Amino acid sequence: MTSPRILVAADLDRTLIYTTRHCGLSAHGAPEIVCVEHRNGAPLSYLTRTAADLLAELAATAVLVPATTRTADQYARVRLPGRPSRFAVCANGGTLLVDGIVDRGWRTSVRARLLDSVPLSVVRAHLDQVLAPAWVRSRRCVEGLFTYVVLTDREALPAGWLSDLDHWATARGWRVSVLDHKIHLVPARLTKSAAVAEVARRAGTTTLLAAGDSLLDAELLESADAAIRPAHGELAARGWRRPHVAVTRTRGVLAGEEILRWLTTSQNRVLSVT
Repeated sequence: MTSPRILVAADLDRTLIYTTRHCGLSAHGAPEIVCVEHRNGAPLSYLTRTAADLLAELAATAVLVPATTRTADQYARVRLPGRPSRFAVCANGGTLLVDGIVDRGWRTSVRARLLDSVPLSVVRAHLDQVLAPAWVRSRRCVEGLFTYVVLTDREALPAGWLSDLDHWATARGWRVSVLDHKIHLVPARLTKSAAVAEVARRAGTTTLLAAGDSLLDAELLESADAAIRPAHGELAARGWRRPHVAVTRTRGVLAGEEILRWLTTSQNRVLSVT
């Protein structure tokens, strides 16, 4: 039976699911892994078999909300184990899916909230000025809300370039998040936590457990009653810690399994005191 009291919001990439590159497994003694995403017919993202079982258990007993910076179309490629989540947060909180359908009312409210933000067009124009074509593999705008750049080689960036971009964006109410070869620029007012709070209101939950690995997850982790982050990723690289946020002992896909075990145990602890 689903507990109406507990909402579990979790980032996907490099928190719950991992590409082969980021699994961090050696050939010797590696656990069984399960593919949960294909792109163009080829396997892409995985979790361990144990993590798959834990995720299915969590989906059956809590209001489980995937909370991702992916577009709705990118999220649709993922097939998580267990009962499908009724709610999902995409586009870093810009899109709320309810039973797989975009909630138009939420989208309208998000765009209204961003009216006072520096426009995306200004950010794109700045990137036109400071990005050298040789550094860029691709650029994309997401839902007309934010943008990201895929680099050919992060090491090719000049010293101080990312810091300068961060200072420029922060002064204009935008955030910069960097993971490997991808740079996201997102309005500070566009957050996963706001969308998750809306889900909590609709579902009537009273306890929030959360998991994430990047700066774009930090506000969600801050807003949770208890949370966990992996020992890898952007937050780990910055040494980001909070008293109520646990940190995994493991890295890679095994950290995903550890996160799900922690979420399941934490949920059971909450239920045991009711």
